[in-house]
Amino acid sequence: MKLDGKVPAGSLSEKWTNYRSTVPLVAPNNKRRIDIIVVGTGLAGASAAATLGELGYNVKVFTFHDSPRRAHSIAAQGGINAAKNYQNDGDSVYRLFYDTIKGGDYRSRESNVHRLAEVSVNIIDQAVAQGVPFAREYGGLLANRSFGGVQVSRTFYARGQTGQQLLLGAYQSLSRQISLGNVEMYNRHEMLDVVIVDGKARGIITRNLLNGKIERHAAHAVVLGTGGYGNVFYLSTNAMNCNVTAAWRATKRGAFMANPCFTQIHPTCIPVSGDYQSKLTLMSESLRNDGRVWVPKKMEDVQAIREGRLKPTDLTEEERDYYLERRYPAFGNLVPRDVASRAAKQVCDEGRGVNQNSLAVYLDFNDAIMRYGRSEAHTRGMHNPDEGTVRQLGEKVVEAKYGNLFEMYEKIKGQNPYKTPMMIYPAVHYTMGGLWVDYNLETNIPGLFAIGEANFSDHGANRLGASALMQGLADGYFVLPYTIGQFLAGEIRTGPIDPDQEPFAEAENNVKGQIDRLLSIDGSQSPESIHRRLGRIMWDYCGMARNAEGLKSARQMIRELREEFWNDLYVAGTNEEYNPELEKAYRVADFLELGELMVVDALDRNESCGGHFREEYQSEEGEALRNDEDYAYVSAWEYKGWDEEPELHKEELVFENVELKTRSYK
Repeated sequence: MKLDGKVPAGSLSEKWTNYRSTVPLVAPNNKRRIDIIVVGTGLAGASAAATLGELGYNVKVFTFHDSPRRAHSIAAQGGINAAKNYQNDGDSVYRLFYDTIKGGDYRSRESNVHRLAEVSVNIIDQAVAQGVPFAREYGGLLANRSFGGVQVSRTFYARGQTGQQLLLGAYQSLSRQISLGNVEMYNRHEMLDVVIVDGKARGIITRNLLNGKIERHAAHAVVLGTGGYGNVFYLSTNAMNCNVTAAWRATKRGAFMANPCFTQIHPTCIPVSGDYQSKLTLMSESLRNDGRVWVPKKMEDVQAIREGRLKPTDLTEEERDYYLERRYPAFGNLVPRDVASRAAKQVCDEGRGVNQNSLAVYLDFNDAIMRYGRSEAHTRGMHNPDEGTVRQLGEKVVEAKYGNLFEMYEKIKGQNPYKTPMMIYPAVHYTMGGLWVDYNLETNIPGLFAIGEANFSDHGANRLGASALMQGLADGYFVLPYTIGQFLAGEIRTGPIDPDQEPFAEAENNVKGQIDRLLSIDGSQSPESIHRRLGRIMWDYCGMARNAEGLKSARQMIRELREEFWNDLYVAGTNEEYNPELEKAYRVADFLELGELMVVDALDRNESCGGHFREEYQSEEGEALRNDEDYAYVSAWEYKGWDEEPELHKEELVFENVELKTRSYK
């Protein structure tokens, strides 16, 4: 089955404008008759719920947090992209479009990416109007910095807290609609199933996390803004509560899961310290603006650093290998995340990693500190300052740009990054795969929409830095409010959806049955222990590098682990209470099924592209080797249960505006 992305006709630059001018509309008086459910209150969900409420729809919004402010969007640090060209450095909507297509290794849909680039310019104005405190230049204009995979400065930021500030802006918009009665908020509720009535998504089944009550909620359409599934790897930069349950339950109801093996490995994460860890901490990609990545050239220096006989600051420039600058001179330390991550893995595989387990490289700010210090001294009329003064002035400049990130690093590692280089290593971060959606952000199930990281549509095989916040807010504020109209325009005579009809009862019984089964196993292993073992399998065989033999072994191991889970799991407590162990259990059950599908997808795609690096398919220089003739398509999988093979549906990717060619950042 070939999928229809429903891409509008016309030239790329006019598709979105023409679409908005011709899409069916719902009149204001009819919007009051329409109910919409939004699941998730991160940037995508909160902005969508607020905007739909302001348009006049009746909106119910659900979060498993106690407050929308706790959504994982708050953890985004470095910034948000927009093609404003404030720096007059050659940026444009087309350049942002092209950088995103190229950064995703030509595995995303042209029309969606161009729309994202167009809409980006509106997001900044929206956020500023909400009071988001973006950094500003001396004259008061908004400041920009660079991120990986581009040669312009288009990233707007609020120190290292951009996600938090943007989420607060969306949250205040949502709160206003709640206070006006346009949006009804359900805190501490988790979606456990989607209800399909006559082929359309008509509601969800939720569990009240405080008392275990299973509830039915009906609507004319359902919107999932529930984030990504990076926690299938157990150790990731995601918050521990992040999960795939909402999207996966939709998949089990017939929604297609697209490109699940496309997982992003972020190159600047604080390295793993030991088996006791339950999550990893990200150091923003913005740090690569000023930090230089290196390892020692000589093995004897590596060994001396590990044994404490040398400090990294003892090594001269000639004794350091700035390997990103050496391999990729055109982009240097600002190559895309997948490229930087593989390069770090390569030097560590050579044995040149600088910590005890050889899984760390340095991110060094000394040059930036001294450069900024000299400039600041010159500004103050100090033309022959001593080195100590220059360093002191430079540290103040770096602190103003990245201070909270440096403070976070020092608290975790006990080292002052102003004085000694940070240690970093790649880690699981973002998932480019997600529910398949068409141009309208609608899944293959009519009335079921997916926005933000929950869908696959914009990033291909690798996401460029600072584009996650851009997509979440673009979808929620400026895309979905238009595109959902093409479905809802046909629903104004439907009338209220009855939650007492049979499909709701069947879905509710399905949820209760699974919960009862989990609680009745009475085995000996905790959900956490099973999850940790699953994560190890996924990282070892479906992580930064994959190969056919390893993927086949991983699939068998996951199947065996799943059998173990359903026969030897122990979940304390009952359903009729606050029970985080039960929450973990059903989330891990979903991860076990998704993990197998990710392995199947990675095994099926016999090429390397972006974050999907099959060791059998690489160039002589160790770069990803795509196969455009056979794999220039979206892999959309129809899940059919444990005992049947998932069915692959393809959406062919057509490139009319960019030339398909091997990525080069050299």
